[in-house]
Amino acid sequence: MDGRRRTFRAVLLNTFVANITTNFLWFAMVFWLYLETRSVLATSIVGGSFMLLMAVVGVPFGSWIDRTRKHRVMLVAATVTSVAFVAALALFLVVPTSAILTVGSPAFFAFFLIVLAGAIVESARGLALSTLVTLLIHEDERANANGQVGMVNGLGFAITSVFSGVAIGQLGMLWTLVIAVVLTIVSMLHLLTVTIPEDTVIHSDDLPKKVDFTGAWRAIRHVDGLLALIFFTTLNNLLGGVYMALMDPYGLNLVSVEVWGILWGVLSMGFIVGGGLVAKWGLGSRPLRSLLLANVAMWAIGMTFTLRESIWPLAIGIFFYMCLIPVAEAAEQTVLQKVVPYEKQGRVFGFAQSIEVAAAPITAFMIGPVAEFWLIPYANSEQGRATLGPLLGQGQARGMALVFFLTGVIGLVITGLALLSSAYRRLSAAYEAHKNDPITVEA
Repeated sequence: MDGRRRTFRAVLLNTFVANITTNFLWFAMVFWLYLETRSVLATSIVGGSFMLLMAVVGVPFGSWIDRTRKHRVMLVAATVTSVAFVAALALFLVVPTSAILTVGSPAFFAFFLIVLAGAIVESARGLALSTLVTLLIHEDERANANGQVGMVNGLGFAITSVFSGVAIGQLGMLWTLVIAVVLTIVSMLHLLTVTIPEDTVIHSDDLPKKVDFTGAWRAIRHVDGLLALIFFTTLNNLLGGVYMALMDPYGLNLVSVEVWGILWGVLSMGFIVGGGLVAKWGLGSRPLRSLLLANVAMWAIGMTFTLRESIWPLAIGIFFYMCLIPVAEAAEQTVLQKVVPYEKQGRVFGFAQSIEVAAAPITAFMIGPVAEFWLIPYANSEQGRATLGPLLGQGQARGMALVFFLTGVIGLVITGLALLSSAYRRLSAAYEAHKNDPITVEA
């Protein structure tokens, strides 16, 4: 088991480098786009496209993972991401910047879709990592391992949050692309030194199809209440599209891009705090309950951190919100790793990703135009200031603040209904029924 833990730590290190690469370029791209265009519509298009592509590739990636050794999956993904980022750098060098920044132009879509393609393919490594927790870690320690995954993701997020803002503010987009290309290649080379003990690819039934929606659906329906969990997370992500579309524009109305990037780096230590607590103490005997209670706290925070146009309540709220994200994610991963057989987990994780993230682009695409052409102008009008002032105070970003507040209210209602549902009780019972199952894989 010590050898498996060493392998798991090596994969975590590689994931850390890969996340730094992808997040660094992603954040920098969004910052650069908004600062150059001042268009909420443009940032919502980019953010929504990312989530839409994540939804499309979930099941194909999951099926690929179930058919293939995990090391090969991760190496192929790293190689494709490296090629995509090199292509984005080449395009940036040969196409005028003004053409890339013309929203809706061929150059705009070509540049951002290439970067998005690299980031999307890298996501296959995250799905593979979720299955590797089952392969390499004993059942009793998986919640702690999922906490470590959250902690590593948070550390990468913190580092890239700081340096992406500084890079755009001080170096510009060209050198940001150069740095991303170098880090991607380093991640790919390091992966060549990692050995994962998976001698054979295990199948409980027929070999999965290349895009096996049917196999994923059967595996999910086999566990009572699991579909309801995925539906609940889907609703959360539907609401989460608001944050994807509006958080950066809201923050950049309050502080400079350098300060915003550094602030995200500091506040994202909440990821490390939350992930560290889970890695140390686990989630208890009822991880599903931990998931729902974490959501209650997160939506309560979402209702309040923009009630006044000040960086301080926003910063405090973001920090505690981020502390809770690793708890919720580790809880969901732990439940799935327990109730779904290892040989079907790639498809189930991929199916869950597809369904859950498909909701966010809907909100992101809708809320950008609604905020830019209706809510923000209304909030800046005399009638809007008079109406919203008692609740949200005065300021230039009160329309966005109203969206955050209403999103939190809806999220609280949905989570409360989930806690009272029979599906919650059925899935909790299914989790307990699998308590003493042996580890499936012999590596």
